[in-house]
Amino acid sequence: MATPHKSKTVATWLAFVGGALGLHRFYLFGLGDWLGWLHPLPTLVGLYGLQRVSAFGQDDQLAWLLVPVLGFTLAGTMLQAIVYGLTPDERWDARHNPDRVGSAEASRSGWAVVIGAGLSLMVGATVLMATIAFSGQRFFEYQVEEARKISQ
Repeated sequence: MATPHKSKTVATWLAFVGGALGLHRFYLFGLGDWLGWLHPLPTLVGLYGLQRVSAFGQDDQLAWLLVPVLGFTLAGTMLQAIVYGLTPDERWDARHNPDRVGSAEASRSGWAVVIGAGLSLMVGATVLMATIAFSGQRFFEYQVEEARKISQ
């Protein structure tokens, strides 16, 4: 029985759109993939941090510890989409479609995978920089506040 064809384009777009939920991992490795099941956990933790920011404001210390978890998770899945998109077709087939290597059914990437990788680069870089900026700002504001408490 032949294994189903694993499209590089579909994997790239699943990592871009649903990577935080591990959809790309489930597509490539099935529902038994334990790394795929780990993706929703940090996503939910980060979403809880966003909910706390909404409810208590940016001064909530737990929120500024939880929100970066979501940011780094999203940036990581964007990086995975870029890796999928930039993998040469021959290497992709050797890893995910070994029974189709060198055949007429071998993968042929088009513009959709390039656009997916490009969008992942833009979104991933934006999310990563925003996460670093938010975390750095909150950390230094906390340090200044603690220094004020000590000096009084």
